[in-house]
Amino acid sequence: MDPADGTEAPSSASPTAAKPPRRKVSWQKLTFVPALLVAMLLATWLWFQQADLDAVSENALSNGQVSKALWQHVELTVISTFFVLIIAIPLGILLTRRAFRKATPVAMALANMGQATPAIGLLALLVIWLGIGRKAALIGMIAYAVLPVLSNTIAGLKANDPTLLEAARGIGMSPTGVLTRVELPLAVPLILAGVRTALVLNVGTATLAVFGGGGGLGVLITAGITNQRMPVLVLGSVLTVALALLVDWLASLAEVLLRPRGLET
Repeated sequence: MDPADGTEAPSSASPTAAKPPRRKVSWQKLTFVPALLVAMLLATWLWFQQADLDAVSENALSNGQVSKALWQHVELTVISTFFVLIIAIPLGILLTRRAFRKATPVAMALANMGQATPAIGLLALLVIWLGIGRKAALIGMIAYAVLPVLSNTIAGLKANDPTLLEAARGIGMSPTGVLTRVELPLAVPLILAGVRTALVLNVGTATLAVFGGGGGLGVLITAGITNQRMPVLVLGSVLTVALALLVDWLASLAEVLLRPRGLET
């Protein structure tokens, strides 16, 4: 209150000034999956301590073969997902532009064919065409995982409110500016959901790379099955499940951290 004229002095800072919302990740989300993975791996290790490994099992698990198979599996997943992103996201953007919208049904049909084809059959055809090696496995994994990223990119961009896009154009933004500053940020949640699905698909599909000479944890699984050695089979299966859960957990955190703050509630 101003004593001279009895009026209230203006406040120097508004207590209700808008602040960007803080990103919140619950402690359950941060700890549940890691705790589950630790428990799973610890239980597997304890089981191995009392398991009776014969010469065949020891030979399959010795000389760093487990770490080599795990690293190959991670490499296959990362490389295939990288190519899925650089193919599916630009293609999804292109198919939502007016000049290329008519090609959307054809592109989606091809992507559906890639995932509808049984993975082992697709890999066999690629091995016949390209020969045994990592290239055939990677191409098969890419073809299998393109669909979720492509469909979610298209769906996310099409779901944008037309009035927002028109307002952005009305203030003088270029088509590229509208795309990068309005359309893509609004579509990020759906795109990230598609990427998360593709990552988990690639972890699972990478186990089949062994049939094309691509390596990975499928080496342990097939060795355990063909030699009828349960410890080798269990280790390959547990590591595959653990890797899939870890990748899904990391992708779920990325969904929270990379979501535009304006879309947070």
